[in-house]
Amino acid sequence: MLYEYPLQTGKEGFIDITDKVRDAVKQSGVFDGMATVYCPHTTAGVTINENSDPDVVSDLLLALDRTYPDREEFRHSEGNSAAHLKASVIGSSVNVMIDDGKLVLGRWQGIYFTEFDGPRQRRFSVKIIGQPRPERK
Repeated sequence: MLYEYPLQTGKEGFIDITDKVRDAVKQSGVFDGMATVYCPHTTAGVTINENSDPDVVSDLLLALDRTYPDREEFRHSEGNSAAHLKASVIGSSVNVMIDDGKLVLGRWQGIYFTEFDGPRQRRFSVKIIGQPRPERK
């Protein structure tokens, strides 16, 4: 089952999409399986990280900006090479196990859509593969 979600992003940031992925799992009826969350964009990505302390997201953005700054010598004509680098490091998908009809995430984990070249109208997909709840006899 494939679920697609539109998303309006800001200039740069991490957007918590955990609840949307949980809703997709619930709608699917899958009891035991996998959910793949996929971003079809080259200057955005998907990752799992802490969703309890917002300072973690701020620190991640700061570190990415310092590690992958815009540089004069970049040749890409659109001027967003740093965004491409950040998206490549973050990655375009994550896989999350489903057990007992629920996402298997750590206590502090959340699933984030990451934007590095906004604001834009974006989308992400959730593909769910697995088995439905076994019937009781």
